[in-house]
Amino acid sequence: MMATWRYAWQVAFIIGTGVVVAGTTDARTINAGPGNYHALLNTLQPGDRLQLAAGDYRNGLPIHHLSGMPDHPIIISGPLAGRAVFHARPNVNTVSIVDSAYIEIRDLVLDGNNLPVDGVKAEGHAHFAHHITLTNLLILGYGNNQQTVGISTKCPAWGWVIRDNVIVGAGTGMYLGNSDGSDAFVGGVIEYNYIADTLGYNLQIKHQIGRANVSGMPVTAQQTIIRHNVFSKAENGSSGQLARPNVLVGHWPLAGNGVNDCYLIYANFFYNNPTEALFQGEGNIALYNNIFVNPAGDAVHIQPHHDVPKTIVIVYNTIVASGDGVRLLHRPDTLTAAMTFTHNLIFAGRPVAGLTDAGNLAQDYASAELYLRRPDAMPPALDVTPIRRLRVAAEPTKGLFELAYDYAGQRRNPDDMGALSSVQPTASVPLLLQRPHRE
Repeated sequence: MMATWRYAWQVAFIIGTGVVVAGTTDARTINAGPGNYHALLNTLQPGDRLQLAAGDYRNGLPIHHLSGMPDHPIIISGPLAGRAVFHARPNVNTVSIVDSAYIEIRDLVLDGNNLPVDGVKAEGHAHFAHHITLTNLLILGYGNNQQTVGISTKCPAWGWVIRDNVIVGAGTGMYLGNSDGSDAFVGGVIEYNYIADTLGYNLQIKHQIGRANVSGMPVTAQQTIIRHNVFSKAENGSSGQLARPNVLVGHWPLAGNGVNDCYLIYANFFYNNPTEALFQGEGNIALYNNIFVNPAGDAVHIQPHHDVPKTIVIVYNTIVASGDGVRLLHRPDTLTAAMTFTHNLIFAGRPVAGLTDAGNLAQDYASAELYLRRPDAMPPALDVTPIRRLRVAAEPTKGLFELAYDYAGQRRNPDDMGALSSVQPTASVPLLLQRPHRE
């Protein structure tokens, strides 16, 4: 059952969507194959497209000192028919990014060969990597150990779009920002990805101790958007001291540029984690229109990691968990949190801990079947569509991006509770196997 669900998701996400690139009279499409692509990389100019033929590529993809322009990125693309497969090599990250900007890499397969190297890495010795778009990559075989990562940034990185990718069985799916809080990941969009069966995190965005003084790094308040992704740790996860949440987001800088940045985390599906919570966060977070299902443990932890929760919004989520539903942990002497917590459906062993529950429907775990269609089934049979309309008269939250739409892309009534505002599935396939609508 689980394998069927996993590969159905892979097929859906690998298909991808087309990208229209603004053209110029000087833009070129350059055809290349395994024998000559390396020599052509350094010839690329803004607006160029390096079109790779199907085949096996065994010499990596170094994106070093390449720059497109805002309206004319450099595109490196796999074939429309067949697959361009980049095979990992010892001691070298498969896609290596150094001091490059306005680059799109799409339609490739990265095979890690179980080596201790990363799939895509903005290298730690680089000065910057900004406006990098990763689209429709299939990343497999990067599970040598928990520090082996599908997509990683270790230099100042901003303006990234990570979209429509599949990462299965990695040590860590995405690890964005440096482990010590330096080299921040800023103003990114992470959407329509499927990340499953990682040893550690599906996704971690590191805390930030400050912003590097790098030309072009944003100085105004930014949003990092995480939407329409699947995060599953149903299989393969580490236990004990190596256990990790599906997703963890760290705090923003405590002073200076970035102090008012926030995460917008919405319309994601978080599934199953036997050893940790599905989500953990601190800092400034808006968590809305998500579906959390953990038959093996906890769902949402808002707690200190390297700092404390600050401005936290948790609204319009559907949560089904055998352990804690939503738990707030903090150091009372340092907490400066501003909490909004309403319009959620929570069915859990302990639905709410550490918060004042008002404007939510919070019931025990077994009660989920009284309100939802098939909350106890495994995907693809799992269905958390409400059996009947569930509403609350509390003042709804306003002002968040795309808050007017629910998990399935339907326009919601602001009084509705949970991630799904309709009692009717939006298609004949199970709701959690649908690809969420994108304008």
